[in-house]
Amino acid sequence: MIKENKRNILFLVLGSFFIANAIVAEFIGVKIFSLESTLGLSPVHMHFFGNDFTFNMTAGVILWPIVFVMTDIINEYFGSSGVKLFSYIAAALISYSFIVIFGAIKLTPADFWLVKETSSGSLNMQLAYENIFGQGLWIIIGSLVAFLVGQIIDVSVFHYVKKKTGDKYLWLRSTGSTLVSQFIDSFVVLLIAFYIGAGWDLKLVLGIGIVNYIYKLTVALLLTPLLYGVHAVIDAYLGKELAVAMMREAAKD
Repeated sequence: MIKENKRNILFLVLGSFFIANAIVAEFIGVKIFSLESTLGLSPVHMHFFGNDFTFNMTAGVILWPIVFVMTDIINEYFGSSGVKLFSYIAAALISYSFIVIFGAIKLTPADFWLVKETSSGSLNMQLAYENIFGQGLWIIIGSLVAFLVGQIIDVSVFHYVKKKTGDKYLWLRSTGSTLVSQFIDSFVVLLIAFYIGAGWDLKLVLGIGIVNYIYKLTVALLLTPLLYGVHAVIDAYLGKELAVAMMREAAKD
């Protein structure tokens, strides 16, 4: 009974954190930030397909590497069925959230709320609300498709590597699956949202995708110690016997 409770609590905690990060990443992604300026560095100029690029990215890239690490942790203890369950729930809740927000945008604003005076001048709160939360349909479709495709690929690569290496080389199956899935994710969302949806030049979209992937690849490698740390905490919580049993069961999934 105690073992089953630990298993259920872990499943709930991992799944909740996974879903929360996926939803938050979608909504903070509307902000474009400069990585170099944030870190106090000079812009890094990269040239792809005749265009000059720096690390100007959506704020969502901060959380997506964590989502994919959580994917691998869930995969390790609960198998592909656990990852797919939470991925489908996250996609459904993201869709639901956008529907609710679009409904909120259509509400008539109160007169006293509509205009706010700031040190920079008057701010139209309704217009700001619409621009921040009212992401385009193609962006929403692109991000959802990229998320689900990336998750399925992550699961597939993770289990393929695990079958080849057994319980050894956690870093290889986790980092390897993340690098492959995030490569797909980086380009799918941009191709749908901006090449198909907005008519951007293909070379520009591919260049932005390369920059995003370089960032994600770097972060995925840097997060490898975190993966081992989380793994150790979970093993300590479950106990060696239960942890090994769950991982063996997950490997058969």
